[in-house]
Amino acid sequence: MENFNRLNDLYFKKLLGDKKRKNLTLSFLNGILNKDDENCFTDITFLDKDNEPLTLDGKLSKLDIRADLNDGTQVDIEVQVCPFKLMAERSLYYWSKMYSEQLEKGAEYKKLKKAIAINLLAFDYLEDEQDWHNIYNLLNVKSHNKLTDHIEMHFLELPKFTLKDMRKIRASEAWIAYFSGKYSKEELEEIAMTTPAIKEAVEFEDTFLQNKIERRAYEQREKAIRDYYSYMNAFKEEGLQQGLQQGLQQGLQQGLQQGENIKAIKIATKMLNRGDNIEDIADITELSIEEINKLKTKI
Repeated sequence: MENFNRLNDLYFKKLLGDKKRKNLTLSFLNGILNKDDENCFTDITFLDKDNEPLTLDGKLSKLDIRADLNDGTQVDIEVQVCPFKLMAERSLYYWSKMYSEQLEKGAEYKKLKKAIAINLLAFDYLEDEQDWHNIYNLLNVKSHNKLTDHIEMHFLELPKFTLKDMRKIRASEAWIAYFSGKYSKEELEEIAMTTPAIKEAVEFEDTFLQNKIERRAYEQREKAIRDYYSYMNAFKEEGLQQGLQQGLQQGLQQGLQQGENIKAIKIATKMLNRGDNIEDIADITELSIEEINKLKTKI
């Protein structure tokens, strides 16, 4: 299928969130986390196997894959397709929940294990960074010594990725090349020569697309994303027009702000009418839960 989006929620969840293909998930994680044969993760237990990323009507939702690794390490893989300016805060929030949920009431802190957040982004997010893969830990601002290895956050920005030498490709690069959609099936076959898991991923992709039900769900999700971008662009232009008509810089700023508010309210209204979850609406529009509940009573 031409222009197939491998970051589509439903497809990504089926590919890397299913215990039947946990070897692919381990290949992805060991590659991204730069593990070698001696210290690689050898097993994984999915913690959210019943949490489907979306319903068949294509509603927008957050996608993550939560899992335990064989040494007790906790990992959360999140895919974000639509640009989100508070990605760091959001990732830290979900990391903190993952970390704190390890302990039952009264349990000792020594039982806590390392927690890793991996954010796979289809947009440029870290403006001051040139690399496609950036890793953050908790460090001393003076000495740069690490306080603890329990916190680790990865940001993988697909638009920044370019494969430099296909003959010396690493596992992490092979997976990002696959998800980026920048490379043909022939190029992926060459990449699979060094990373066999990519060959299995391509074969699963072909099977997925031949399933009419799965393909229909995929297309519904893609339509929801296109509609979202359409709303965003239309309302952004509306805000600009309102600002320009006021003729002054202050008026422009006020118009842009007003346009942003109108945009958020209109998107929230459409999503409420469609039956979307209030938390998802707040996440996308950046309106408060209270504002959305007030809007819900009006419609």
